[in-house]
Amino acid sequence: MNKLPIGTFINMGAVLLGGSIGLLLQQTFSAPMQEIVFQAIGLGTLVIGIQMSTNMPEGYLLAIIFSLIAGGLIGVGINLEGLIDQTGEYLKNQLGSTDARFSEGLIAAFLLFCMGSMTILASIEEGMHGKRDLIKVKSLLDGVSSIAFTATYGIGVMVVIFPMFIYQGGLTLLSRQARTLTKPAIVQSLSSTGGMLIVGIGINMLGLGDIQLEALLPSIVIIVIYAWFKETQLRKMR
Repeated sequence: MNKLPIGTFINMGAVLLGGSIGLLLQQTFSAPMQEIVFQAIGLGTLVIGIQMSTNMPEGYLLAIIFSLIAGGLIGVGINLEGLIDQTGEYLKNQLGSTDARFSEGLIAAFLLFCMGSMTILASIEEGMHGKRDLIKVKSLLDGVSSIAFTATYGIGVMVVIFPMFIYQGGLTLLSRQARTLTKPAIVQSLSSTGGMLIVGIGINMLGLGDIQLEALLPSIVIIVIYAWFKETQLRKMR
């Protein structure tokens, strides 16, 4: 079995290809066209987030809400938004980009491309069984989505390949050793929390509010730790 996360490389290539097409389209769109595309993607993102967030394990709603609260407090406490903005500005300068939504596009792409249950299941499938059917389907979906998102946000969406490599590739490698990753409660709770953050993306895109998504990112880690601990305790009781 190949030790490299080949599926993740395929996914990264699909995002780069789709993003390149999106950049070409961005140059041909007038301001009114860009605005209507932005609103259409905002509506679609809102629906995706709602679908993901409602698929949570039974009895996990309060835990997910607590994770969002605790994660938000941690994010604000360490000024995570500022750190991400600084990193985004550095990357933007290195790439010679002038996109005003560079960091926003990077965060949106990471949540959309990496937080869904398909990401986790596809990575685990490759890691445990060497199969890449699911991750190829995900790559196709991400490639098509990256066209629209890059046309809206700019090159920041394409930079997602770096955190994607670390997160998704890391899941593939880790799943070869840690079978607890396959627990439905862990997968669903992570996907549901990510879904709530994706709802926040849709709200921001439609101008319905100003959700501090960067500050809320630690909630993803907190819910995984909670779900892992809970599943471990349940397994010991059986």
